[in-house]
Amino acid sequence: MSLTRLDRQYGTAIRGVWTTTLWRVNRSWLGLGSWRGEDVDRFQRSALPVILAGQRQIATLTTSYLERLYREIDEESRTELDLDRVTGRALRGVDPEEVYRRPFIDVWTALSKGESFDVALDRGSHRLETLTQTDLQLARTHTVREVGDDMPRFEYTVRVLEGEYDCALCMIASTQRYRKRDLAPIHPGCDCTIKLIKADEDPGQIIDEERLERIHDLVEEALGTFDRGGRAMDYRKIIIAREHGEIGPVLGYRGQRFTGPDDIKLPT
Repeated sequence: MSLTRLDRQYGTAIRGVWTTTLWRVNRSWLGLGSWRGEDVDRFQRSALPVILAGQRQIATLTTSYLERLYREIDEESRTELDLDRVTGRALRGVDPEEVYRRPFIDVWTALSKGESFDVALDRGSHRLETLTQTDLQLARTHTVREVGDDMPRFEYTVRVLEGEYDCALCMIASTQRYRKRDLAPIHPGCDCTIKLIKADEDPGQIIDEERLERIHDLVEEALGTFDRGGRAMDYRKIIIAREHGEIGPVLGYRGQRFTGPDDIKLPT
């Protein structure tokens, strides 16, 4: 099988898991009918097994994909993956019950600020979708890291863009190479494929100068300003890699911050 066909089959399978998992989780959420404190357990009993099953499917598909890639350079490849190391609590170091209480907190917080119920529910729904997508992607990146340990001839990871639309952050990251043990930076909801590769020599941090230059040109077209010398516009200050306490490296814009305890309003 050609590598292009293998990539396509893997991408199709992953998207199928994403679609099915998100649909089932959203159905559980919207089917609650009320989103009070007593509804949290009811939601988690139905949704958490679905989310965990999706993560395990992602990990299994990714392991199989990487094994087939590795056979192109080493037919003796054998991989043993403990799924508990790349799913569930292992992804964030936080119990999933705590993580998947947060959509309810977003609903309650919005209501406490005087938002309409429809707006509050929409915010909770968006938070749930982002959490689910992020955990599915974390299952993939953690699997790449764990499986890569058993594949010594693979040295680097690269980001392969997926989907009809890709954010500028992912597009710029796709022009870089990363060390194998480094989790590729992601943003919440990212769906990029993370691919292991070998190289006869270190290609350097930037592996696609032409694409990177085109992205810079598009930024100039959109913002009306650009300076290749970095004096008028320092791209290191616009696009950065930062650490999130649970999910690891996250791509974002300088000035972004994550929700803290002071931002959360609990129902009375």
